[in-house]
Amino acid sequence: MNRNIRPDSSLRLLVLIVFLVFALQALTPVYAQQASTLKRIGFVLIGFSQESEEVKAFRQGLREANFLEGRDVEIEWRLAAGNVDRLPDFLADLVKRKVDVIVLESTAAALAAKRVVTTIPVVMAFVTDPVASGIVPSLARPGGNITGLSNMSSSLVLKRLQLLKETVPHAKRIGVLWNPDTPWHQGVVEKLRQVAPQLAVQLETVPVRTAAEIAPAFATFAQTKTDALLIVDGPFFGIHGAAVFDLAMKARLATVATRLPSSMSGNSLISYGPDTKDIFRRAAGFVVKILKGAKPADLPIEQPTKVELTVNLKTAKALGLTIPETILMRADEVIQ
Repeated sequence: MNRNIRPDSSLRLLVLIVFLVFALQALTPVYAQQASTLKRIGFVLIGFSQESEEVKAFRQGLREANFLEGRDVEIEWRLAAGNVDRLPDFLADLVKRKVDVIVLESTAAALAAKRVVTTIPVVMAFVTDPVASGIVPSLARPGGNITGLSNMSSSLVLKRLQLLKETVPHAKRIGVLWNPDTPWHQGVVEKLRQVAPQLAVQLETVPVRTAAEIAPAFATFAQTKTDALLIVDGPFFGIHGAAVFDLAMKARLATVATRLPSSMSGNSLISYGPDTKDIFRRAAGFVVKILKGAKPADLPIEQPTKVELTVNLKTAKALGLTIPETILMRADEVIQ
């Protein structure tokens, strides 16, 4: 026995070892508790990709509210890539996993959520006219578990037709690309048909449900000698935008569309609509309020704060068109 070690020193050493053992044991549940406090966001994407500028804007909105991924929240992604048939399964799975809030874009996704998601809060990031679509009873008092933002695109489509006619005044027949599977498209097409005589134009409305139907649609426009084209926006045309605009340029059709999301490449002559990145960023604000305890029923649905007009002079030059000064003076952005 080492007689140089004093009994009181041995006792202190033993106490220290016991303390460290209990401290390490106590830390484990603390770390586990921290991990369990992460709020889970289920995000269903149809027309946008996980790497899109819009999704980056949503994440930026979370950071601006000091909600950090990995520290405060985690996101479970569900990517439909334009296939609306996958929506019910995606939503049912998120409900089963008991996420804290579900974020989605597109009217089809919101309608599916209304059927499948009954208690978990739902935030709409990019939905058209949720009242007319039957998603909520009113914007001011959404009630239930669904709130968020509306891009109000159904009302903007009529303005796009007017802008197209003003930009291409010689146009007598205007083609309309729409998707019958998008819930609000049929109603918009009917409204377009009603206002067309006031603008002295005839409409060539062509429904497109699949990628294989895009080329035949343009063959129809060629046969009917269509002068210009209006695209009724939605997830389908967001995904297949490159093919649509490529065929439009080859057919030398002046095109109007919504203000193009970053995921939609193309050469629309003019575009008119809200800033999609701003809408996604603001959707993050709804998520933060809900995670802090707010009820969706008490959060009024918001609309775009600014609608912008973009004119593409490169496309105008390629089509041999001169943009009227009245349009250029009103443009928020001119692409040279």
